[in-house]
Amino acid sequence: MRRLRRRSVLGAVLACIALLASGCTTVVAGSASPAAPADPAAEPAATSAPPQAPPVDDISWEDCTDAVERAVGGELDRPLTFECGTTRVPKDYDNPTDGEYELFLIRGVSTEQTARIGSLLVNPGGPGASGVDTAVGLALSLPLEILARFDIVGFDPRGVGISDPVECLSDSFKDEIYASEPTPRTPEEIDEALDLSEEVGDGCEAKYGDELGNFNTTYTARDMDRLREALGDEQLTYLGYSYGTTLGSTYAELFPDRVRALVLDGAVDPSKDDLESSEGQAAGFEQAFDAFAADCAAQGSACPAGADPRALVYQLLDQAEASPIPSSGPDGRSASDGLVFTGVLSALYSQDAWPDLARALADAQAGDSAGILALADGYTRRQSDGTYPNLTDANIAINCADSDQTFTPSDVREYIAEWDVSYPLYGAALASGLMTCTLWEATRHPLPERDAAGSAPILVIGTEGDPATPYEGAVTMAEQLEAGVLLTWEGEGHTAFPKTDCITDAVVSYLIDLVAPADGTTCPA
Repeated sequence: MRRLRRRSVLGAVLACIALLASGCTTVVAGSASPAAPADPAAEPAATSAPPQAPPVDDISWEDCTDAVERAVGGELDRPLTFECGTTRVPKDYDNPTDGEYELFLIRGVSTEQTARIGSLLVNPGGPGASGVDTAVGLALSLPLEILARFDIVGFDPRGVGISDPVECLSDSFKDEIYASEPTPRTPEEIDEALDLSEEVGDGCEAKYGDELGNFNTTYTARDMDRLREALGDEQLTYLGYSYGTTLGSTYAELFPDRVRALVLDGAVDPSKDDLESSEGQAAGFEQAFDAFAADCAAQGSACPAGADPRALVYQLLDQAEASPIPSSGPDGRSASDGLVFTGVLSALYSQDAWPDLARALADAQAGDSAGILALADGYTRRQSDGTYPNLTDANIAINCADSDQTFTPSDVREYIAEWDVSYPLYGAALASGLMTCTLWEATRHPLPERDAAGSAPILVIGTEGDPATPYEGAVTMAEQLEAGVLLTWEGEGHTAFPKTDCITDAVVSYLIDLVAPADGTTCPA
């Protein structure tokens, strides 16, 4: 019985890239003229200035190159040094004297840097993914032209990673969530899933109370402006992926005059609410699986997953639900239907992972789920010792803080029934995730509408075969940003830079020389 109750949260986390809603325009507090007194002879009413945020905190940097080398497993293959640092930001910008959070940052600098422009701040998405980890990976992989001109700076946003992390769910609980069957369909299963959503919300509220509302995108965008100032940059240069496009466009809305260059890759559609975003993802992942299956069929006998990978996945899901599939791995784990589901989904983010998926499906059919478990663990960030980062906890907290949309159980039953027909592999899972924030009681901070009027040109990249943030979102974001410039990649997978020369050349020119491609430029697959 308890296993069934894990499904709602699994559906939400599987959609962790884009369960966002556009909300009311943010009003920035400022001085206002007092109203005229009713009695002309009366003295004007006393007014008080809004509370001011404390001065920007300096970043305390220390060399951490050795630690990075240990983390990546050896000497770096690029001439880089890394510094790690911390800085403090207000917990609540509406009440800036109510305490601070400590943010953790990392900065990668090429020892061959010349004609430095400034810092390139990066965010990998999620929400809930570590910007620190991403900065290391990008410093080791971005074009050398970028490293020659920019420090690569990543930070764990408030509530994420090691920046005062939100931690509401135990590792054993996460194991149950991801192992559970992802698609509740009966009224009883849906009721139990709603009970779980309440259980998760109650547990987080008991630990954090209304402080949960502080972990929102608008406050993180304000944190980014303080980081910009602390880094010594007059304007922000930024690279954001997936949810990072929501964060970047929110920054541009709040601080349009402080934008130097923003690259928003894998754009989340700013016009869609939670319902529309979830259905868009369901459609996107179905299309991505169809593309994988077509590629497999075109290979004939060379594809381990056979001529009909979709039928094989359904077979494995049924098999794993009846009896988890054993693994040859050293930890003795088996793959339930939830882990088979998650492993398949994980591989659809990148076309490079399709061969791994085909082999993993064939191995699972033969009785060994090690490949499926490896794909699932890559998605959930599960470590070999059974621990997880706080990606799931932070993802739920931030998504719920960013949206004020709620759904009734009858709503969710309706969407599950409809989407299960339209999107037979992913529809029910994405629909069940709509319940997660319904009973969340912390203060909500809906995302602002974003046109970023007055901003410098902003480069928005969309991939036509992106399952997690469907291409139409990039089109819409580029249209809604007054200075948006759309760059399209006719490829497969989630995000585009720096996967192809055409996209890479355009981004490098934009970041370094501030020369954006013509709006509507398309790069071939």
